[in-house]
Amino acid sequence: MSLADTSTFTGRLDDLGVAVSAGPSAECAAMVEAAAGEPAVGVPLDRSGPAAFADSPATLPERIETEPTTADLRGAHTGVTAASLGVAEYGSVALEADATGTEPVSLFVDRHVVVLREADLVPDMPDAFEWLGPRARDESVDVVFATGPSATADMGGLVHGAHGPKEVHVVLLREDDPGEGKR
Repeated sequence: MSLADTSTFTGRLDDLGVAVSAGPSAECAAMVEAAAGEPAVGVPLDRSGPAAFADSPATLPERIETEPTTADLRGAHTGVTAASLGVAEYGSVALEADATGTEPVSLFVDRHVVVLREADLVPDMPDAFEWLGPRARDESVDVVFATGPSATADMGGLVHGAHGPKEVHVVLLREDDPGEGKR
């Protein structure tokens, strides 16, 4: 990923009021720990987002409940999931609907912490759809593109958190090894 795409992505996130922590994959648990409130639920990184997390040193902190019950989800302040893709131009992240619960863990909380590999950034929507097209056709993957905290002005002034999280924090992982994880 080019430096321009990364700076465009983080700049757009800043415009949206989204906090960003960036560092190597090996520091993922520490960055998530600093960003996540209590109590927190999550989806293990190797079961949400790109398959590349399966061989990654990126992990979640032990305190994150990764097999939440409905009650855990209702009581959670923070949800932690991996994103499959980031769209630099919009500061959007692609969240897959999957059997492991990525959607509810990302939507039914006050704070969503998104883990995204820098290698999974694309410049714009045409590139995102180029990635998504074959997956949608061949694997019937459903994806939500989330851009910043939930907001609506349907009933007057701007309200955050009406349809999803009030806060979003992105943990952007750089590759530990320059040859690792190229798309």
